[in-house]
Amino acid sequence: MSSTESPSFYDHLENMSVRELLTNMNKEDQTVPLAILKALPQLEALIEAVVPRMEQGGRLFYIGAGTSGRLGILDASECPPTYGVPHDLVIGIIAGGDLAIRKAVENAEDDSGQAWKDIQQYGFHPQDTVIGIAASGTTPYVIGGVQEAGNSGLLTGCITCNQGSPLAQAVSLPVEVVVGPEFVTGSTRMKSGTAQKLALNMISTSIMIKLGKVKGNKMVDMQLSNKKLVQRGTRMIMEATGLEEQKAGEMLAQYGSVRNAVAAFEKTKND
Repeated sequence: MSSTESPSFYDHLENMSVRELLTNMNKEDQTVPLAILKALPQLEALIEAVVPRMEQGGRLFYIGAGTSGRLGILDASECPPTYGVPHDLVIGIIAGGDLAIRKAVENAEDDSGQAWKDIQQYGFHPQDTVIGIAASGTTPYVIGGVQEAGNSGLLTGCITCNQGSPLAQAVSLPVEVVVGPEFVTGSTRMKSGTAQKLALNMISTSIMIKLGKVKGNKMVDMQLSNKKLVQRGTRMIMEATGLEEQKAGEMLAQYGSVRNAVAAFEKTKND
């Protein structure tokens, strides 16, 4: 039996107090970062392979079903506002389409041929990468997608929470974050979902840093889509240039990004 389907270490949950439930769930959650730690070499190998492909125009696709698919979409959707990249640079695809983001779509994850069709709707670039996300490592939709991607010459990776799964065997660069049995047996939205979210954070953040989307520790290309982000951008410019708040805000409005505003300031200073 796979570890994600193995019986919980805890039983008679219905007899526990709320404090006992919370304490035991928290105890299990604390094991997730340690599982990520063991997977760092695999994460490193995957990221190191993806970056040069994206520098040559490749895109990053996440494919998954259920919770795994939703986590991929979440990570992909946060890249444009955070790093100012196009919406079609990191793409999250879920079995069953957008409807499945909110509601389960019956049997969608069992169609091994659909993921590749979904990916092809975005066109094809030889430097694209496809990362399959599946806690169990057995989801047909995901396995079929990475297999077809690999057959077409694309780089393939995965994030799974079982060791030696069919998904890991189907990709070039697997990431296996083995978190063990869930608190509620088989409920992989818990520890497995947390592990997948942490891994996705590390993948996309590392890639964006290596693509030059961060300067120092600042999101200098972030989209200025609300008042909070405008204020954050203004503070960044103030710190980088020594300008007063009003002038920094005016430059941000004029040049549209922290990066451009600071570059304009430095050019003016050096002229």
